[in-house]
Amino acid sequence: MQQKIRVLLVDDSAVIRTMLQKILSSDPDIEVVGTAPDPYVGREKLVALKPDVMILDIEMPKMDGITFLTKVMEHFPTRTIIFSSLSLERSEVALKCLEVGAIDTMAKPAIDVTKGVLAFKDELIAKVKMVAKSKLPVKKKGLSLVNPVAKTHVPTSGALLKTTHQILAIASSTGGTEALKVLLAGLPADIPGTVIVQHMPAVFTKTYAEHLNKMFPFEVKEAEDGDKVLPGRVLIAPGDFHMEIVRSGGYYNVKLHQQPAMHGVRPAADYLLKSVAHYAGSNAIGVVLTGMGKDGAQGLLEMKKAGSYNFAQNEETCVIFGMPKVAIEVGAIDKVMPLDEIAGEIIKQMDVRKVS
Repeated sequence: MQQKIRVLLVDDSAVIRTMLQKILSSDPDIEVVGTAPDPYVGREKLVALKPDVMILDIEMPKMDGITFLTKVMEHFPTRTIIFSSLSLERSEVALKCLEVGAIDTMAKPAIDVTKGVLAFKDELIAKVKMVAKSKLPVKKKGLSLVNPVAKTHVPTSGALLKTTHQILAIASSTGGTEALKVLLAGLPADIPGTVIVQHMPAVFTKTYAEHLNKMFPFEVKEAEDGDKVLPGRVLIAPGDFHMEIVRSGGYYNVKLHQQPAMHGVRPAADYLLKSVAHYAGSNAIGVVLTGMGKDGAQGLLEMKKAGSYNFAQNEETCVIFGMPKVAIEVGAIDKVMPLDEIAGEIIKQMDVRKVS
């Protein structure tokens, strides 16, 4: 008989703790083994109960979530889901928690707590089950958000014109916020226009893009409707919006919309990747990184059929080998590689595929 997934809830709100416990306990594969109103009680229960997954609020009395999680990951590494309200300030802290070692984030429900929590019941249960199977992230060194990187001016003439019509399209989910840092760190300032779907809640994507923009010599921003996809620019799909590209004269522009969720997510990478297949064809390179589910597989398959070259992160370096696994199984991938080697191969492919 399969053992139940043992969950610890650490949140200062008794209402939230009760509702989360009710939802999670409704699934036969999950057991809430303990709850805690603050990090000090949480620490005691963490050591005593040794849960498989911890769901952690980031704003609590006595000790904030980032301080607590830092101590946990140093002394008692635990698969953790950050549970945060949708605000710019709290999204900053949530992203820092992902840097420290949390595996995923979830947005707290709106004012109507009962209705809000019940609305994301399926997402919560699925996320707990997937995180329970995930690998604890290895903390990366040498990627700091503290020192901004000087931006390199991207000229509008000369050699870079050769890459104007190239597109780098990336799909990632759970574990992807840190994986993307590793991938982007290996790419030059003059990369072709890059479009990314990273599954994150609304608000979080803007904060995340601003963090990345400080790290790298190219521009990184949360995409806005009508943005041009240009060399030296990385556009990240905003939370709760699907993103596609369309061709307008000599440029690709971003189109945002709120069609129904696909694969249970919005943004969905398949929307983006299918549009890249349609408009960019063989001038595109596709990448799928760590993440749960199957989003991106069909879009990458369409890209490959249209002539793109596609990469998948290998199982050994994924936090969750879900999205890459499905993409490989459907035949959408040309090369499966460790995360830290993908950037170098992308550069090689860009050179081979430059538009003359």
